[in-house]
Amino acid sequence: MFKKTKLSYYKLGAVLTAGAIVAHSGEAEAANNFGNIAQNVNSSIAFLPSIVASLAYLFGVILAVLGVMKLKDHVENPTQTPLKDAAIRLLCGGALFSLPIILEAMTNTVGSGAGTSSAALQSVVFNTSK
Repeated sequence: MFKKTKLSYYKLGAVLTAGAIVAHSGEAEAANNFGNIAQNVNSSIAFLPSIVASLAYLFGVILAVLGVMKLKDHVENPTQTPLKDAAIRLLCGGALFSLPIILEAMTNTVGSGAGTSSAALQSVVFNTSK
């Protein structure tokens, strides 16, 4: 097996940092304030719920199929394969498969929080030039 050393991690970090600096230098210089940083974070995690939902569906179906296969093994040889193995996989698969639906129902019940407001911060500037 390929063994990584600290030196190779340092080299990888240096290359990635240099690449990020080169990629950033080509962009238009934007103000480094809290609003821009918060907007970037907000736009970066916009697709996170759909990714979590798709992963929950995927792993739910996989666990359900594995549960059915374990159930088949139990039917063929009940002394070797206990029924609880199949039941656990089927329960976990069903829970994962229903997780996005439950989360959507919870979100609709609680609402988007339109009646509440948070404190507004006008501007925080981070000076990055020397």
